[in-house]
Amino acid sequence: MHDHAPDAPGDGGPGLPNFMEAFFRYADHGLGKVYNLAWALVPVFGPIVALVLLWDDPGSTSFILTAIGLGVVLVGIWLVSNVWKTPTYNLILSWDPDAMPPDWEAGRRRYFTINWIQMVVTWAALALFLVALISL
Repeated sequence: MHDHAPDAPGDGGPGLPNFMEAFFRYADHGLGKVYNLAWALVPVFGPIVALVLLWDDPGSTSFILTAIGLGVVLVGIWLVSNVWKTPTYNLILSWDPDAMPPDWEAGRRRYFTINWIQMVVTWAALALFLVALISL
């Protein structure tokens, strides 16, 4: 038994597709879209600029950590988003809240797993970039 309403987004039942639909209505338009684009592009283009500026010393700690951080972002955020996250989100958005598929719990687990992975990857990349900055 759950401690919260069965249609709450955390439960992943009928509330999950409804929650995601409402979320994407704001995240894919206006300032939400600008924020999401910045959140996706800055962690890639910022390190590229830093690597260009550090190009004269490719063996430096700052260069190596920035390059590793960029790789972490490209694989852990961009690749995971395009290969795993977006298809999972599209699957959940296709669910009918009144007739949930029998395997919806597996979809919910995948949704939360992807988001936890990306949270850890984001913080790891940030730590690498901060140590690279401190090492200058």
